[in-house]
Amino acid sequence: MNKNFFKVAAFYAFADLSDLDKLQKTFLDFLKKEHIKGTVLLAHEGVNGTLAGTEAGIDKFKSFLKLNHLYESQNFKISYCEEDPFPRLKVKLKDEIVSIGNELADPATIVGEYVQPEDWNNLISQDDVLVLDTRNTYEFSIGTFAKSIQPETTNFREFPDWLEGLESSDIDKNKKVAMFCTGGIRCEKASSLMKAKGFKNIYHLQGGILNYMEKVPEEDSLWQGECFVFDDRVALNHNLEAGSYDMCHGCRMPITDADKLKEEYERGVSCPNCFYEKTPEQKKRYADRQKQVDLAKLRKEKHIGASYQSIKK
Repeated sequence: MNKNFFKVAAFYAFADLSDLDKLQKTFLDFLKKEHIKGTVLLAHEGVNGTLAGTEAGIDKFKSFLKLNHLYESQNFKISYCEEDPFPRLKVKLKDEIVSIGNELADPATIVGEYVQPEDWNNLISQDDVLVLDTRNTYEFSIGTFAKSIQPETTNFREFPDWLEGLESSDIDKNKKVAMFCTGGIRCEKASSLMKAKGFKNIYHLQGGILNYMEKVPEEDSLWQGECFVFDDRVALNHNLEAGSYDMCHGCRMPITDADKLKEEYERGVSCPNCFYEKTPEQKKRYADRQKQVDLAKLRKEKHIGASYQSIKK
């Protein structure tokens, strides 16, 4: 791997954590020392994050997680990119490391059955299996598995309401459900909630789409499209490389080159998804921001306002 590439680690671990203020400082001190940027979420239930740094820096971070008993190899995924995908470092204290807002979802107590990437194709190809994409609509729109359904959520906290509606439809709770998400963590909560509500046969893809792309050759893949990620790369192809999508800074939706040719598109301001929803005041504010981004680029600096990290997972 070219030494100038950035190594990106997406990771999570459920663990019973205490003294979060102290742990937050420990993370910050270590990551600053290694010049690693990105976002880490800490809660009493564990840790979740995506970080980027040098090859050596991320390797040291893996050792740091092991030392703090927060490393799980199946939930630690690596990819690479040519430019740093994060403008700054954030270590945040949260109520949950992935927010579902329902206390019945407790992965420490109960979860679905893990399915390895090598066995996933066989499972989702069965006629009696409901394939469930637990990600948000804008993620689903650029790539998913064949014959999957998506709950039409724009935020993961909407999943319990969707599930309540599914229950009211008198669905057979013995039906096989195979769920997946980007790195596996949302399925931990979603499968736990479904099991708590009496669904019997819940399966989820171990390590998520990222693990599947790493382990399953593209010629054997049932994945269609690209995988949305919450950083400046926007999406990854099956080789875990930056894909073909850009992102509208006005609405944070992924956009194509064809979208950029439409009259509703203005760089940094709007796209066909949001042009008619933005007020003139908003458009002016976004245009002013884009001007600052361009000026920062001329100075060979990265304008923090250009970050995609305000997207709600």
